[in-house]
Amino acid sequence: MQKGKVSVNTENIFPIIKKFLYTDNEIFLRELISNATDATNKLKVLSQRGETSGELGDLTIKVSIDEAKKTLTISDSGLGMTAEEIDKYINQIAFSGAEEFVEKFKDTKEDANIIGHFGLGFYSSYMVADKVEINSLSHTEGAEPAKWVCEGSTDFKITKGKRKTRGTDIILHVNEENSEFLQKWKIQELLNKYCKFLPIPIQFDDKVINEIAPLWKKNPSDLKEEDYTEFYSTLYPMSEPPLFWIHLNVDYPFNLTGVLYFPKIKKEIDPSRNKIQLYSNQVYVTDNVEDIVPEYLMLLHGVIDSPDIPLNVSRSSLQADGAVKKITSHISKKVADKLAELHKADFEDYKAKWHNMSIFVKYGMLSDDKFYDRAKGICLLQNTDKVYSSIEEYIAKIEPNQTDKNGNKIGLYTNDADKQHSFVEAAKAKGYDVLLLDEVIDNHFISNLEQKNEKFQLKRVDADTAGKLIDKDDKTESVLSDDEVANLKTAFETAVDKDKYTITTEVMSPDEAFVTITRSEWERRMSEMGGMGGMQMFGQMPEKYSVAINTNHNLATKVLQADADEQKTLMSKAIDLAKLSQNLLTGKELSDFVKKQMASL
Repeated sequence: MQKGKVSVNTENIFPIIKKFLYTDNEIFLRELISNATDATNKLKVLSQRGETSGELGDLTIKVSIDEAKKTLTISDSGLGMTAEEIDKYINQIAFSGAEEFVEKFKDTKEDANIIGHFGLGFYSSYMVADKVEINSLSHTEGAEPAKWVCEGSTDFKITKGKRKTRGTDIILHVNEENSEFLQKWKIQELLNKYCKFLPIPIQFDDKVINEIAPLWKKNPSDLKEEDYTEFYSTLYPMSEPPLFWIHLNVDYPFNLTGVLYFPKIKKEIDPSRNKIQLYSNQVYVTDNVEDIVPEYLMLLHGVIDSPDIPLNVSRSSLQADGAVKKITSHISKKVADKLAELHKADFEDYKAKWHNMSIFVKYGMLSDDKFYDRAKGICLLQNTDKVYSSIEEYIAKIEPNQTDKNGNKIGLYTNDADKQHSFVEAAKAKGYDVLLLDEVIDNHFISNLEQKNEKFQLKRVDADTAGKLIDKDDKTESVLSDDEVANLKTAFETAVDKDKYTITTEVMSPDEAFVTITRSEWERRMSEMGGMGGMQMFGQMPEKYSVAINTNHNLATKVLQADADEQKTLMSKAIDLAKLSQNLLTGKELSDFVKKQMASL
């Protein structure tokens, strides 16, 4: 029998493990089963190399609960350990058996499935147990079974064990505080979460719970469309079918496999950040992949698996490094390439899917200049007539008729075609093309388009009167004299709140509206961006509007010729109608307007 102290740099390792090393105590089960998987894969490697004798037999890892004894046991038929190896790998914390093994066989291909760090991961068991036993029998010929016991202190005991077959049992004596881990439903839940796709069969409650060859590890040429959709349903049981998917399969200059799905995205961005699952050699690591996947790719669903992504000893957090950056760049490129492929292969189908993926594409273009360059040719702009164009096609299309006196190409858009119907129609009456940009991200996307395309500007159709949206320096003759125009302006200034509305007079076509209320493009944009949390100072700006009076409208002369009471009534109705078209007529003003209209019937 051997007695001793666990070799660590502090006498208080167990409280540290329980409180600080792991962010969630349930991780212990993943660590222990990962260790069992390591031991099994190591045995398979040695067998393939002819360095171990005998048949491998059944390599299933078994998880069992004994509620009466309050124990949870993980049993494998892997490499096993001698007493000396237990002392080396268990008592000398931070000496990684897996690292040593990989280093020894680093020039062979068979080491690809060695998962992690035996040793420190093992001690996560003390997050839920007060006492842990190891019963092990090494695969080496003539080895004697060994038993290790430690009751949550630095004192341990190694004695001769009783195990008859090759492999290792880890027996956790679960404490009262964590008794939920003696419940079948809880263990089943954790196995489904962490071990669903491990490469060695995992048995619990007499059933194998995992798929040892998940879809992302298979050759894409061997898979059918239904295989991908079925796997998606497995990952996200209540979700609609995906639009399409990307099968990742890279082995140089980094190792990366996985399947990323493009879900149907509606008008709003889903704020959840748990749709992409990260695995390391089929071991579930996390669904928080912020350090690996850029923000705009977080809208994707699916699985990525890479042993090249560095994990800390607990596998509970990620650290950005060169390999991660390369992987991130590769994923982004593959997504852009897939979009370009779909765009080229079937444009009609691509258009049909556009509304379910446009937010993602725009988000990516805003976030990543490289993605913008890759996606600009397949980013679609839709006008109010449901005609689609690429960015370059649209700018070229509007250049002949929508270039102002300074040579700027002016794109017009609406973010609500119904509410801004009169403004849309006024713009179209002049032969202008009007885009529909009504997604939550479009306020930022509009600015991005202007920055990326020289001498190109976008204005909302209600930012000014139709004649002034695109200033071509055209002159229209006024039917009113200068004095009449001045009198008309003065009259209307008495009819509005001067702190909120500024009266202007414009010479327009007699067919255009008599009174038009607009808000400048710049001021509205700043206010909207502030409202989205980007610029607080602009979000607090008081709303200012311009009230444009069409001096060529027949009502202009009627107002000037009316007596004081009639003039007041005419101006009030005209202003109310203009406010109504901009949704500015609310509260008491709206109630009063309705009453007036009812009274006039």
